[in-house]
Amino acid sequence: MAIEVRIPTILRSYTGGAKVVDGTGDTLADLLTDLDSRHGGLRGRLITDAGTLHRFVNVYVNDEDVRFLGALDAKLSDGDSVTILPAVAGGAFGFAAAAAISSHGAAVAAR
Repeated sequence: MAIEVRIPTILRSYTGGAKVVDGTGDTLADLLTDLDSRHGGLRGRLITDAGTLHRFVNVYVNDEDVRFLGALDAKLSDGDSVTILPAVAGGAFGFAAAAAISSHGAAVAAR
């Protein structure tokens, strides 16, 4: 089962610069685990320690917000398209999150 995943610029350091990657899984959680096995660290930028989606990350399956489809339990099918978008937000938390993700990219590039 192939699922196309669109990766935002800020997370492309995890995918070697790829804008789109393929993954597999019956649910969004399964897909993220699959992606993390090939693009280490990606899942950690999307999922909290409590096992939920970070609130500053939006994920869409075929243009539907996964928060209305069961979040990590959202069902996926062959040929689905998943889009990951960082939330557009201001304030200290938004900038801190963006800075943390960006600093990881710089560290990966320096290796």
